[in-house]
Amino acid sequence: MQTATLGPFTVSRLCLGTMLMGDKTPVEESHRMLDRFLAAGGNFLDTADTYSDGGSEGTLAPWLARHRDEVVLATKCRFPVSDPGGEGLAPDRVVKACDASLKRLGVDVIDLYQIHAPDPEVPLEATLEALDGLVRAGKVRAVGVSNFPAWLLAWAVATQDREGWAPFVSLQPQYSLVERSIEVEILPFCRAAGLAVIPWGPLGAGFLTGKYQRGERPPKGSRIADADDTLEEAYERRAIERNFAVVDAAGEIAEARGATIPQVALAWLLGTPGVTAPIVGPRTFEQLEDLLGADGLTLSADERARLEAPAGPPPMYPQRFLLEQNGIDDVPRLARAG
Repeated sequence: MQTATLGPFTVSRLCLGTMLMGDKTPVEESHRMLDRFLAAGGNFLDTADTYSDGGSEGTLAPWLARHRDEVVLATKCRFPVSDPGGEGLAPDRVVKACDASLKRLGVDVIDLYQIHAPDPEVPLEATLEALDGLVRAGKVRAVGVSNFPAWLLAWAVATQDREGWAPFVSLQPQYSLVERSIEVEILPFCRAAGLAVIPWGPLGAGFLTGKYQRGERPPKGSRIADADDTLEEAYERRAIERNFAVVDAAGEIAEARGATIPQVALAWLLGTPGVTAPIVGPRTFEQLEDLLGADGLTLSADERARLEAPAGPPPMYPQRFLLEQNGIDDVPRLARAG
């Protein structure tokens, strides 16, 4: 499998998300999938303490006992979990959450420890200092962040640079052919600041599998069918004409290339500048086997244009003004202190 640099690590260009492991994916099949991912050259695993209230981390533990040195291990904190209890990013809770994850995972150190989302109740600086303390204590090798808006991410990065604290090395945002909002500000910032981008939801919560049809309700038991109106993958949010047009284009390309729609959707991400490793979260071994086929699939410029045409992000100020009237597109790589 192809690899990329993520902070101090070399990671596979597909990241295996383990959110469903120990829940919708039984433990035995989870371990079989982990073995297959490793055999295919994958070495990057992502989980979070809130997944099945620690169940995902616990499912990984016996497998990690045999393979710890072969993988780059990422987890996250922020949302409710019974151990250490509560939620949020208060400094003492961040430390306790890290300790709880270390215990559940059965490891001595977490490679990439990520903030799962902002906490407006806690000063950002306090959380960043706590993360720095975890790195200094040897509990965490590097830190990252997920679901931050561009302005808050820039604030955090500037603060870390100024204070000499452990810097964010990655951002984990939602990004797919049917959710491209990060292209306006977040992705250009990450490219400029040198942050790895690890997209979650690269298949639009399953919409980019091709199993959903215009005018039909989603199949029972599917992730989209189970999503209420507040979730990103809510059916009414996904099942719109422009998104179906993306699937149509992906289907045509997949047929012509002897591939599948999910493989095409992942290949598009893998060919996007700034994207390090999309997080795939298969429920079954068979789904994993299909997704692994995206590695090595390179789309032509014409194929990428056909996929991008139906559902691009809307043109916005000041990006539109800077590009159209002044010829200024992405900011080049920033010079950062430290």
